[in-house]
Amino acid sequence: MIAIEVTDLSVSYGQTVALENASFRARQGTVMGLIGPNGAGKSTAMKALVGLVPHTGEIAITGTVGYMPQTAEIDWDFPITVEHVVSMGLYPKLGWFRRLGREDKQAVTAAMERVGVADLCKRQISQLSGGQRKRVFMARILAQNPQVYLLDEPFAGVDVASEKVIHRVLHELRDAGATVLIVHHDLAAVRHLCDDVTVFNRTVVATGAAADVLVPDVINRAFGLGIA
Repeated sequence: MIAIEVTDLSVSYGQTVALENASFRARQGTVMGLIGPNGAGKSTAMKALVGLVPHTGEIAITGTVGYMPQTAEIDWDFPITVEHVVSMGLYPKLGWFRRLGREDKQAVTAAMERVGVADLCKRQISQLSGGQRKRVFMARILAQNPQVYLLDEPFAGVDVASEKVIHRVLHELRDAGATVLIVHHDLAAVRHLCDDVTVFNRTVVATGAAADVLVPDVINRAFGLGIA
């Protein structure tokens, strides 16, 4: 079953074309990696999927969606605790006047425990390491329990322990039938983590099973690395 179908997606920032006529599909119950050189349109595509940038083309997503932005886009100096950050993931479904109920609080606690940050729940987010912050935002999206996970560079700047935790959780989500899209820069890691891969360079260079896409010809066309 196809969980995400993107057809002829194009995004421009003023006169600059960030993405042009990009098309790809993500299957339900898989992890898909979005790779490509810097400025290739990976993060732009993800933002388009959640409606954060104007675009043309068609996007069809089956199921509820959770989105984790790049941590570079987050104000780490804002005074807020880990528990509060994770709880904020549930605010959209609660509306303006509802407070977290017992089940909501249990979901927040379970999400923090799943990624190993429950003991940091009262800590200010500004006091955490890069890997801990990534795990907190992973917990935030886990608390939402969506069917589709869109994660923009979840492994950027993380320590080895956090990388292992996130890797494990992503495979657990896949095995439970969720669909996961991740922007990633480590080609070797993508081979082990992802079932499918979509390669970007201002458009889609190739998309499909990781074993079929991560081949020298495709990597050369996308990155210009001269791999034989």
